[in-house]
Amino acid sequence: MFSVEFQTGALLLLAVVGLTIAFILWRDRNDRKLVEEQTREGVGHELRLIIQRFMAELSAITHGEPVAGGELMAVRHPQLDAIYSLGVPANRQALSIIGATYQTLQWRKNDLTYAAQAGEDLSNITPEAIDAVIDAIVTLYLWEIHGGVRPADATKTRTWQVREWMKGHGMVWNVFPGMHLRDEVVERLRQYGMNLTPRPLTHTAHEYYSLQYDRKADPHAPMWRRSKKKKSKDKKNTPPIKLAKTLPSPVGDSEQVVVG
Repeated sequence: MFSVEFQTGALLLLAVVGLTIAFILWRDRNDRKLVEEQTREGVGHELRLIIQRFMAELSAITHGEPVAGGELMAVRHPQLDAIYSLGVPANRQALSIIGATYQTLQWRKNDLTYAAQAGEDLSNITPEAIDAVIDAIVTLYLWEIHGGVRPADATKTRTWQVREWMKGHGMVWNVFPGMHLRDEVVERLRQYGMNLTPRPLTHTAHEYYSLQYDRKADPHAPMWRRSKKKKSKDKKNTPPIKLAKTLPSPVGDSEQVVVG
């Protein structure tokens, strides 16, 4: 039979081995989790660089500068490819939207490249490319701030927070002539169903105060119900009521005299 000391040492050795295995598994899990988080952040960083590069190219085109070499830089997305190849858990719906965004940006770049090589006027194509950039910025905002959810499922947000987010990424408002880029992104988010406050005004102050407003016709107007005035009843000329009075009989007369 084994001695008590041997049994105690074996138990201690098993405990140490178990703790070591648990520590290794814990470290491996944390490392994988860190890699997954960095990969997801890398997708947003990758999309942001692609958008900023395309914005710079479009800004040059809209200001009359020719495309260098007649070609635009192709869209490459190794971070997005890594998520699919490594099986990193993420919002697959959001990733598919990002993939579709890359395809749209590449198509718009191809259109601009072909038109530039053919010597055509690029002003007819740039609006569609700018529209694709606005959609890409919307996709990036939802990915970084709201985890890639749909605009209708995003939390209620103030419009100035969206603008501050764009400022933090260096997206100037006047990168395209005749357009306020930050306002366009805010309105695009609102069109897609995101709850942004404050809501845009439907009338200017002059238009509002110029409205022909009928308080009595508005059932929701404050104090619209008024107590009805009591109508005075017309006094009818009714004949006086004659009351019969019975007078006492005179002395010595047995009849009663009725005076009306």
